[in-house]
Amino acid sequence: MNENALKSGNEAKGLPSPVGAYAYARCVGELVFLAGIGPRKPGSRAIPGVRLDQAGNVLDYDIEAQVRQCFANVREALSQHGSSWERIVDVTVFMTDLGRDFAKVNALWAEYFADERTRPCRTTVEVSGLPKAGDAPINFEVKVIATRRA
Repeated sequence: MNENALKSGNEAKGLPSPVGAYAYARCVGELVFLAGIGPRKPGSRAIPGVRLDQAGNVLDYDIEAQVRQCFANVREALSQHGSSWERIVDVTVFMTDLGRDFAKVNALWAEYFADERTRPCRTTVEVSGLPKAGDAPINFEVKVIATRRA
């Protein structure tokens, strides 16, 4: 597989399979572009922190659990493509409920990106929904651009 080849499905070890016909990452020159990465646990259809009733309807969700799993997935995807967390330069955040979750996500953001000098740029948007990526819909997803190791 050459350096610009895409890893998807079973080729991307340690990541959940994409829910559509796309790859997690594409490398172009010194940049890594990650597709929307959500909080689904690798090797599972589970979304962390989601409580469902017997009919499969969402009762509640824990945004912190989703953010932490999403960020773990991002770390793994970057690692597999010659980059790292510290090399992230731009992030687009998609959330389903800014009013409920924005403050918590900001607090987690400050934890994960503690050094103000190297924090990536961020755009945050509220969307009416994100894909059902397993047994439940997700409430948090990120699209990431990072640099690669020289």
